Amino acid sequence: MRMQLLALLAGGPAHGYELKQDLEQLLGAAYPQPNVGQVYVTLGRLEKTGLIEGEEVAQSSRPNKKIYRLTAAGREALHAWFEETADEPRVRDEFFMKLALAPRTGLADQITLINRQRREYLRTMRTLSKLAATENRDNRTAHLLIEGAMLHLQADLDWLERCQEELEGTEGPR
Repeated sequence: MRMQLLALLAGGPAHGYELKQDLEQLLGAAYPQPNVGQVYVTLGRLEKTGLIEGEEVAQSSRPNKKIYRLTAAGREALHAWFEETADEPRVRDEFFMKLALAPRTGLADQITLINRQRREYLRTMRTLSKLAATENRDNRTAHLLIEGAMLHLQADLDWLERCQEELEGTEGPR
């Protein structure tokens, strides 16, 4: 959440709740909604590291609020983040670890694990399809997020099929 908050602050000063709302509006309902407490904790950490600075603003009928601004160091960190590529392959996949270790434990059947995971991916795809149908059509970012998630799920489903074919081919039908 650090870099997302810095990116939002690059557009101008804002307070924590405003940043939470901006993130929700930008990403839509498919993205896990940030907890406002998490936003403020992250802002506090960013301020301690000098990437943002906060200023208390008095309000007449409400408690004071803190407005945050991006510092030069924050802008530099944000620029570096945009320059980085996201090149992490999913080789530390928890499901794959279960699949690989199941035969050694005798506690789970690999095909049963695959079928359970397949059902979960299909359930998630149905949920995302419903979200796509109800999401504001003008929010292109949210639609791209949903589409990307669905494409990843389809690839995961194809991979599960490949795993099942491989396992059934080497051990015979179960």
